[in-house]
Amino acid sequence: MLLASSQFDELRLDRMSRSFGTVNALKDISLTIRKGEFIALLGPSGCGKSTALNCLAGLLATTGGSIYLDDRRLDQLKPEDRGFGMVFQNYALFPHMTVKANVGFGLKMRGMAKAEAARRVDEALALVRLETQGNKLPGQLSGGQQQRVAIARAIVIEPPLVLMDEPLSNLDAKLRLEMRAEIRRIHNQLGATTVYVTHDQDEALSLADRIVVLRDGTIRQVGAPRDLYENPDHLDVAEFMGYRNRLAGTLVERDGARGTVDVGGVRLSGTVRGNIATGGSAIVVARSDDITVTDGKANALAATVETIEYRGREYVGTARKADGAEVVFHASKPVSVGSPVSLSVDAARTLIFPA
Repeated sequence: MLLASSQFDELRLDRMSRSFGTVNALKDISLTIRKGEFIALLGPSGCGKSTALNCLAGLLATTGGSIYLDDRRLDQLKPEDRGFGMVFQNYALFPHMTVKANVGFGLKMRGMAKAEAARRVDEALALVRLETQGNKLPGQLSGGQQQRVAIARAIVIEPPLVLMDEPLSNLDAKLRLEMRAEIRRIHNQLGATTVYVTHDQDEALSLADRIVVLRDGTIRQVGAPRDLYENPDHLDVAEFMGYRNRLAGTLVERDGARGTVDVGGVRLSGTVRGNIATGGSAIVVARSDDITVTDGKANALAATVETIEYRGREYVGTARKADGAEVVFHASKPVSVGSPVSLSVDAARTLIFPA
């Protein structure tokens, strides 16, 4: 099956906006998506990512800006005239129709000849590895299988763009991992262009070529997964990319990109992001796996263990500093709840932002 994605070079959002009365759900979203890319729209609930996807699909009208597929303007077209494939969170399958009938529904609505439609349906089911399930009803399938049917239905029409709105959120952890791999395999095999909405940073990191982080209807940062993971530009992006520990203090030293923050009498070093002058209020952020139990005192925090969990190869715990701040840490050996610990903060992976 050859997707029509080969027929365009780029999808361009030019200051796309959407308002609901006085609420601006999207504010001047500008983004260029290249043919064959897998783009993840990432952010917390209410950030505008699903609104952006629905505006792309035509399910919501934009209230400002424009959408272009190469030189063709799309935002003034009806959803069915855009020809995009859509995969919803809740599958949206017809319960009374067989798997084959569900997958072929879009082709039937387009008036395609039965023989050609049947061939395409068989190819789509083979691609999602459901060749033997075509005559079953959706209710006879597992959640993961139903989501594969939804994907097959989206791609069978050979769309220029596949839009996915949190398609794995209703699945259990094991199925999510399996379907994540399947979605990327299908994307690679088809050479498709995909826009994928998720609030799960692990999904975005594993699937996307580029991640678009949204907050309050605006784009905060766009970049490759590794770039966003290691070099977030803003505090809110860092927190959403897994920097769970957040400690307030004062910047006491700075040498270029390196800085030292006094956090309750303890000095922590890290990489400075943004404009902070010496003496200014700062926030130190670090991932939990970059804070470990240590015998040393350099770049280390004193705290009392509150919880400890066994995670297979390591332990993950929470500890409380004397000033009440919570710290999430990793340990190679068990530590007792209530015991004092010295927690080493990896300076090479610690970031410092303006407060």
